Amino acid sequence: MNEMNKDELMLQKRLTELSGVAYQRDIVTFSDFLNLNEQHILHSTPKNLLSSGYETFGGYESAERQMAAFLPDALCYEYHYPIRILRIRPSAPKFAEALTHRDYLGAVLNLGIDRCKIGDFIVEENACTVFVSESVADYIAGSLVRVRHTNVTVEPVSGEKPEITLNFREITGTVASVRLDAVLALAFSLSRSKLTGLIEGGRVFVNGKLVTSNGYRLKEGDIISLRGMGRIAYNGVLSSTRKGRFQISVSKYI
Repeated sequence: MNEMNKDELMLQKRLTELSGVAYQRDIVTFSDFLNLNEQHILHSTPKNLLSSGYETFGGYESAERQMAAFLPDALCYEYHYPIRILRIRPSAPKFAEALTHRDYLGAVLNLGIDRCKIGDFIVEENACTVFVSESVADYIAGSLVRVRHTNVTVEPVSGEKPEITLNFREITGTVASVRLDAVLALAFSLSRSKLTGLIEGGRVFVNGKLVTSNGYRLKEGDIISLRGMGRIAYNGVLSSTRKGRFQISVSKYI
């Protein structure tokens, strides 16, 4: 990856400061929600710059946007991430528009909420679950009344770890190898040459870690995120052809 820019260096400094506070005050400190690139900055920060250990979580298993919790060495008690879960529903489902991830995100951002205070959106038919920072949850619940032209209601979701079902469609096809670029070309219908630029440009993450090699070989169960385009799960090889190609399956999240 290229050298960090000013904003990335400021983020790294803020994360190391949070780690220092956790160590010095013997308390758990939390970051805002971090996107994949920001998580990579955290994971690649030299250990000697961090005064404490850390864990990350986004409100449910396999969340893409996650908070970091910096943990003091003497941690011997339970702690809870400052994450609240909200459920957004059309007030009159019969007359609701077909709303997308972008629609829900735009409506929340239009309230003046910083993106770093908002985690993942899980969009279903006539509903959306969103993970947000505790500091903005009540404001969103009381202020969000419309998404595009659809009137909505917002309710908190109880329970620490809700059952989250991600919708996906299965894609099968043949590839010459299970290289990262070949699998992404199948999943996103992009040329290998365009993918080379995206991969080398730091747009692709495998299991939350930045990968910049086109030839990276995937393993069954890997989760691949292409920033700005979505993510897939690599399900593995179904069979091989007489010409030495592989029929594979991927799940593309929608």
